Amino acid sequence: MQLFYAAEIEGEAGFLTESESVHAVRVLRKKNGESIQITDGKGNLITGVITNASPKKCTFSISSKEQVPKNRKYKLHIALAPTKNIDRYEWFLEKAVEIGIDEITPIFTANSERKRIKPDRCERVILAAAKQSLNLHIPVFHEAVSLDAFFSQNTGGAIAYCGDETEKTAFASRLKTGSDQKTITLLIGPEGDFTPDEVQQAAQKGFEPVTLGKARLRTETAGVYACSITHVLQSLSS
Repeated sequence: MQLFYAAEIEGEAGFLTESESVHAVRVLRKKNGESIQITDGKGNLITGVITNASPKKCTFSISSKEQVPKNRKYKLHIALAPTKNIDRYEWFLEKAVEIGIDEITPIFTANSERKRIKPDRCERVILAAAKQSLNLHIPVFHEAVSLDAFFSQNTGGAIAYCGDETEKTAFASRLKTGSDQKTITLLIGPEGDFTPDEVQQAAQKGFEPVTLGKARLRTETAGVYACSITHVLQSLSS
């Protein structure tokens, strides 16, 4: 199935964005009267019939619409520091969406080497991954914030880091013991890791220290591992 994305659909008709229209009309050679599969990113699977095969604004009428529930019961939110090499961060975004994630927040910490991120580019990666994996629920990509700002908006969860200042629980064990939890929030730091002060600050905000295993993982690898192990363990417990 080829899946297209339309953010705003009202009534019995809709249209694709210019980039989606170009792909449908110029790349895939879609014509008037042909059926296409569309999602609004909110769990709806829509069958549309093209009414104007324009590469600038491809319009369609809606022939059917189905609300498809998520295939998992948990909600996963990963706050992960942008990597120095942005390609690695985009790789994390792609794989996290394919495996299953609900929210992503880029966080800037004391040791962050990258201090800027382009949200439009990241959202394009997320959308492409969602379409490729036929994911009808597109994750929320939050605005990049400082760690202090994140703590002002979020409390409770887990923080993964390499230091051994405090005793840590295995992230997998935490998931097993809390198999009925509905929301999982995990903080993952930059290449230089969180500072001891940041770890202490996280503890004060209710974030439990966790380990992702004995190997020292790259930032983006840690994010993908967290998505994978969460998906597997939560699936086994359901």
